[in-house]
Amino acid sequence: MNAPENFRVTVENINVPGYKSTVDGIMYNAMHQALMKALPVEAPGLSTAEMISAVVPFLPAELFPGGSKAGWWVKCVQLDREVKGDIIRENCKPLRWHRRPD
Repeated sequence: MNAPENFRVTVENINVPGYKSTVDGIMYNAMHQALMKALPVEAPGLSTAEMISAVVPFLPAELFPGGSKAGWWVKCVQLDREVKGDIIRENCKPLRWHRRPD
């Protein structure tokens, strides 16, 4: 990606309607791609811990060495993509998510 170093993305949080913040766009895009590859299309989906483990093989090592910071970025992207409708939260305990079919 040939984005500038200060490339930012505005994110939302499904749990705090109306709240917006900005995050590093390169990190966000890398995690978004990894999360969409890792999440199944159908329920029951993955728990938070399962999502974190599942994305690591898809993450660029130069951005996430050894999966570093994957947990924070998984939640950031998951909460934002729920607002946008790409990720669906299952109504179960523990919480689980899957992606919307294309």
